[in-house]
Parts: sequence; structure tokens; C-alpha cells
Amino acid sequence: MIGPILFALVLLGTAAFSYKKYSFVVRNIQLGKVDEEAKPSPERWRNTIMVALGQQKMFKRPLAAGLHLCVYLAFLVTQIELIEIVIDGLTGQHRLFWAWWEGSDFLRGFYTFLVSFIEVLSVMALVATFAFLARRNLLKLPRFVKSEMNGWPKLDANLILFAEIILVFCIFLMNSTDMAIHRNEYGFLVSGLISPFWEEMGASNETLHVLERIGWWGHILIVFAFLGYLPYSKHLHIIFAFPNTFWARLNKKGEMANMKEVQEEVASMMDPNAAFDAPVSEEIPKFGVSDVFDLNRQQIMSAYTCTECGRCTSMCPANLTGKKLSPRKIMMDVRDRADEVGHNLDLNKTEFINEEQKSETSKLTVENYDDGKSLFDYISTEELRACTSCNACVEACPVLINPLDIIVELRRNLILEQSDSPEEWNGMFNTIENNGAPWAFSPDDRDKWAMEINNAE
Repeated sequence: MIGPILFALVLLGTAAFSYKKYSFVVRNIQLGKVDEEAKPSPERWRNTIMVALGQQKMFKRPLAAGLHLCVYLAFLVTQIELIEIVIDGLTGQHRLFWAWWEGSDFLRGFYTFLVSFIEVLSVMALVATFAFLARRNLLKLPRFVKSEMNGWPKLDANLILFAEIILVFCIFLMNSTDMAIHRNEYGFLVSGLISPFWEEMGASNETLHVLERIGWWGHILIVFAFLGYLPYSKHLHIIFAFPNTFWARLNKKGEMANMKEVQEEVASMMDPNAAFDAPVSEEIPKFGVSDVFDLNRQQIMSAYTCTECGRCTSMCPANLTGKKLSPRKIMMDVRDRADEVGHNLDLNKTEFINEEQKSETSKLTVENYDDGKSLFDYISTEELRACTSCNACVEACPVLINPLDIIVELRRNLILEQSDSPEEWNGMFNTIENNGAPWAFSPDDRDKWAMEINNAE
């Protein structure tokens, strides 16, 4: 009876710890604004099925996609065996499904096939894991050794890969020793090849039972640890890839969102009478984005969805020519800033309450938050100006993350609110304002060639 109680305590502890951390991430996403225009649609469901579930965009790089598919399929199918392990742990039974299906050759045969299939996928995942470790640490592919990957990002990736190796080892330790104890009764494919090793070693039933328990507990504890670790890791994309692809923008690539205030101002210039009918707002409009509070929730969720694979950065022409911009770093910076704000809110750091509201409350909230920092403390002007708005990063991302939207909004804030733009840009802005085009020629001068052609005809 001790086993089920211990298992239940570990399960409840894992659930409580995970709930707290996942709630932290969800709350951080809610720091952003609600996008009122985003509505469910058939196209969103198609994106979710094809891109998140079907891994469609991964296969633009077949080798990496094939390796990732091995790990992905193993992760999905292994959840079936995990259900049995959890039931066994709570009830104190052993291979409950096998016991339930006694007398049915079909169901037991299906059970053997299913576990054997999981074992084959686990072997494939193990091979892929070693390949991923080699690509990161031996081959050192350029996109994995950029400056933003130093420190925790590199360690995070390696930790998960090493945990995957231990997990597969525990699966085969559990299954092969169990097969040896029961004289290969289950008929598992890969474990059936390993179990004779234990007989050759002369392992007693008691030793095999201890090893089987080590494999069983090792397997489930790594799974539980993984669940608790996910919110700290780039591997959170396992969960967030689905809602992120569902809510990703459906506009054509390269189409930039209009600023409502500017659009209304232009409309009033075109129709002066409309300006008198429009409601007057007392709030001073804000142009662009300066902090996570100005982003919408999908953009912050994209930051937590980022797999840090670096495909966006490896395709960025600015980065390829030696400029400082890395679209991957932009997303990592947004996530880091959201984490910073979230931790300050959780700790109720009252020193960050806006000066105007300090006398009114002793609770730090999103509404009164002011720590004197912004996204510009993470992302430099040099990075933002290097972007060519070519959408290569958007096209490359396997989970429909759009760094360009964030870059554009940050640049709008720099220019329209901080008047921070290069002199070359200011000259262009002036000619657009005066001539309606970036060239220093009046519209009449630009149209002369057309008039000359018409006159010649």
C-alpha cells in the first residue's frame, strides 16, 4: 500500500508545482492586449492541424524534420503507455491492461504490438537525440552558436536531450527486466532482444524486480520532472505550438497593420466633415510598442512558443551580412521581459508602482506598473534598424511566429514617440510628407514622362 500512496503524493506534488508555473506563464501572456479582430475560423483550424500537428513547415529542411519527427512521434505515442503506468501507480497493479485482457488473444496481441511500436519509436528517438546532441555540440551548426544561445539557452537544450536518453534507458530497463521475469511472456519486440542479456548475467528474480522498479520509477519521475520543467524551457512549444498556430495572424505576409489613430487622422484630412462627427478621446494616443503591455497576447504567446531553433535567424539577410539583428533574439527578449514583469508582480515590488498612484494603493498591478524599463532595455536600436522587413524570418518559422510585427511596432515607437531615426530616414520622411514619395521631385515632375508620352502619341 506504500507504493500507491507514495505515487499519489508525487503525482499531486507535480500537479501543484506545474499548475503554479503554468499559471505564471499564462498570466504573463495576459499582460498583453486582447486582439479583438482575431476570431476562430476554418483557416485557423487548418493551420493547427497542418502546421502544429502535421509539422508541415518543418519539412523544408528534410534531415532536421526527419529527426524531429522521430522524437515527436515517440513523444505522442508513449503517452498511451504512460496512461497505464499512472493507473498502475495509483492502484498498485502491474501492467493492468495486460491483466484485464487475459483470455483475449486479440487484445493482448494488440497490447504487444502497441508497446513494441513504442519501443521502435523510442529507438528512433534515441538515434535522433544523439544526432541533435552532435549537431549542437560537435558540428556546432552556425544557428546554434549565435551569441544569444550562450549560457542558459544552450544548457536548456542539452538538459532535455540528456533527459531523453535517460528516459529511453529507463523504458528498456523496465520492459526488458519485466520480460525476463515473466519469461518473455509479453513478446515485446526490442525488449525481447535485450532480456536474454539478464539471463546470461545470471540475475535473480529479486534483482530483476529491483531493476524493473528502478526503470519504472525512473521513467515516471523523468516524465513528471519534464512537466514541471517545461515552463522554464524552450520546450514549452510542445504545448503552445497549437494555440500559437491557431491564433497566428492570417493577413498576407508583408501586410503591415495600420495604426488606428493615424488612419483616422488621414481619413479626417480626406473628409474634413468626418472630423466633426468623430468622438474626441481625452487619452493621448500611443504609437507603436515600447513594452510588453503594448503587445497583443498572441505576440507574447509567440515568445513563449519560440523553439529557439534559429531558422529565422539563419534566413535573415541582415544577420547573414553581419548585422546585429537576430529575429530569434527578439522573441527571446520579449519572453525575458515578460518574465521580469511577472516576477515583479508576484513579489509585489511596490517600488515599481507608478508615482501618481503610490498614495492610492500598496498593490503592484499591471495598471500601475512602472519599473523604468521597457523592451528597449533588451532590444537595441541597432537591431531594429537592421531589419529589411523582408519576411524571411516569418516564412522560416515552423510554428508561425512573426518577429517582424514586433520589430515594426518597436520602430514605430522609436520614430513617432521618441523621434529616434537616422538622418537619412528623416530626409525620406520629409520628402514623403511634401511630395508623396521618397524622391525629391514634385508629383508634377515625376509625371512629366507620362505626359510626354501622351503628347507624342
